[in-house]
Amino acid sequence: MKVERIEHGTVIDHILPAMAFNVLRVLRLPNDCTMSILVNTHSKKGGKKDILKFEDVELSAGQANLVALISPQATINYIVDGKLVRKFNTEAPMVVRGILTCSNPNCITNKNEPITTEFKRAPDTDQRYVCSYCERDIEDLVNHVGTKPSATRRRTRAG
Repeated sequence: MKVERIEHGTVIDHILPAMAFNVLRVLRLPNDCTMSILVNTHSKKGGKKDILKFEDVELSAGQANLVALISPQATINYIVDGKLVRKFNTEAPMVVRGILTCSNPNCITNKNEPITTEFKRAPDTDQRYVCSYCERDIEDLVNHVGTKPSATRRRTRAG
């Protein structure tokens, strides 16, 4: 099967193999956008990779950086009139709100409170985040990408 190039939109390349659907979960794009998903495709550098192509979608900087939660070595490519106009590597965000879930069952974010989860990146690595409420570390980010909807109002952390 041959996947056609896109004329205008975004290509996320070099996603870790079998992680494309996890990237889609963190991006939270509308269901009606046109996309191509390549899973475990051959990489010219050797091995396997996933690729996501979105027609007529340009990711915000914040969305692009969320990709780094799942696949830190991914690249974002913006395409205009069938030509690559910008390419860059993802960068893990300093703060992640409403995307990750806390592994601590006693955390206030897991108590049916109208509160949005918030995690801050640990200073020593791009792949470890700390809950802003209970200070629990999480490193296995893929398994903590939540489906809990963001709260409509946000409480501030006491202390």
